[in-house]
Amino acid sequence: MNTKLVKKIMRQLGIRGLPGPRKGIKNLKNAPTCEDLVQRQFAATAPNQLWLTDITEHPTREGKIYCCVVLDIYSRKVVGWAIDRRCEAALVNDALAKAGTSRQTSAKTIIHSDHGTQFTSWAFTENVRRLGLISSMGTVGDCFDNAPMESFWGTMQTELLNRQRWRTNLELAIAIADYIDHFYNQSRRHSSLGYLTPDEFERIHSPQPQATLS
Repeated sequence: MNTKLVKKIMRQLGIRGLPGPRKGIKNLKNAPTCEDLVQRQFAATAPNQLWLTDITEHPTREGKIYCCVVLDIYSRKVVGWAIDRRCEAALVNDALAKAGTSRQTSAKTIIHSDHGTQFTSWAFTENVRRLGLISSMGTVGDCFDNAPMESFWGTMQTELLNRQRWRTNLELAIAIADYIDHFYNQSRRHSSLGYLTPDEFERIHSPQPQATLS
């Protein structure tokens, strides 16, 4: 039956449908999900003062690959990373665990992320606490609150991900791992670091030797 006709008949008979529950949608844009300890001040005077973390995805003919990275803002070095076919809490926990075993953290080390469910999960929060880190999050829907991570992903997109079509998940995973460990950290020079690589910058300027990510 035509809905307009039904509405007309209901009006003539004085009948109204029962209202359903109100479905209010909370607007979380620019609402903090956790205290923002960084406030877009992406600077550090020594290693392991401020880590940033985020997730990106890229397609292959078999599906998508997800990559999580932990970046030390002091030297722009990737200190932890993980790759998986699923974008779950296990992905970010693997990256954080790798960072935790490769670096010497302190009770003042901040790990800054966005509001993604992986980073707000109980498992990730517990790992942050277990490692003695301080959790920080930007506001919802604001990419500028984690701008250096967005810059890192843009660099990797240009220098690796968008340069070819990837056939398999394994092919792309191997390429990302090689890019991070053997090119980005060891060979890629940054103008913000005086045209040194992240590894070179830490060797020259770090107050103490830092463990090498493997």
